[in-house]
Amino acid sequence: MSTKSKRIFKKIVSYAGLFFFALAAFMLWWQLRNYHLIDIWNAIVSIPKPNLLLACIACVFGYLVLSLYDFLALRYVGGDVTWWKWMLAGMLGFAISNNAGHAVVSGGAIRYRLYTRWRIQGGDIVKMITFSGFTFFLGCAAIVIIGYFLVPRDVFQQSMGASVGINTLFIFCAATLLAYFGMTVFLKGKHLKIGGLKFQVPTTRQAFLQMLLGIGDGVCAGLVLYFCMSPFIHIPFGTFIGLYVIAMVAGVFSQVPGGIGVFETIFLIALPDGIDKATVFGALLAYRIIYYVIPLIGMGGLFFIYERWLRARMKRWLAEAKEKIPQTTVVKAVKKVTNAVTKHKK
Repeated sequence: MSTKSKRIFKKIVSYAGLFFFALAAFMLWWQLRNYHLIDIWNAIVSIPKPNLLLACIACVFGYLVLSLYDFLALRYVGGDVTWWKWMLAGMLGFAISNNAGHAVVSGGAIRYRLYTRWRIQGGDIVKMITFSGFTFFLGCAAIVIIGYFLVPRDVFQQSMGASVGINTLFIFCAATLLAYFGMTVFLKGKHLKIGGLKFQVPTTRQAFLQMLLGIGDGVCAGLVLYFCMSPFIHIPFGTFIGLYVIAMVAGVFSQVPGGIGVFETIFLIALPDGIDKATVFGALLAYRIIYYVIPLIGMGGLFFIYERWLRARMKRWLAEAKEKIPQTTVVKAVKKVTNAVTKHKK
């Protein structure tokens, strides 16, 4: 591919998110054009408190599972840090990338800042981020395959585009899952060179753990929305989780931050016409607040506290070092350096 073609491709990718966001915004407006903002607000406040509590508990478990992505990735590269460190990096990284999108850039940047401080090599951090990305997609692919058979066939029949999209997604996920596990069998113990880095092919056991972890993440995240939505719409959980992951994966591929608009549109399209869509949209907003906004504020605050604590600790170390080193020794050392520099200039 020529340099000009690469530039054009990058521009298409960068503007794809804007295109899908505009398209999703239009479709959302079309679905909700007969409702008022007060209807959506009433739907949010009408969610029973026990359901909101259960949604919050599911969110906590979901982010604990997300932190295990980093633990598994550390095991993959042979890194070793204290448990609270990989939990902090994992939760904070996903809290940022879930909201900002582009997980490699947003979540990867915060991981790079933290793990380099904890003496993990830059190349290993890139491998960890790549490994975690495959963990996410393995879990999503597995749930999409299961959900494909659980979601009733007539759900997407009212939209030809949605029907084609779900069939294409199923084929893609099945092929990805088979290819990944096939790689762990036929390329066992080998390395793949991508760019300037060598990636060791995961074992079948590691791939299986990745898939289970990704499924656990998807189920916990889906439970947050399920508890918000269940008071207003009765849907089997198996059907719901399949629909949820399909909408979530579509949001990820759209490159829209957090899949905003795309995720909601797919849900609204899939629901029967007789359901009050303002109520469902209110539940979707409550889900976004619980699963996206609150963790970002909470983990951001925790990171701020950690940074302040680390800065205070470094100042204390410097003060203690100055007290232990005699002032005369420091002065002599400075004079020696100054004389050496002067002689070098001469």
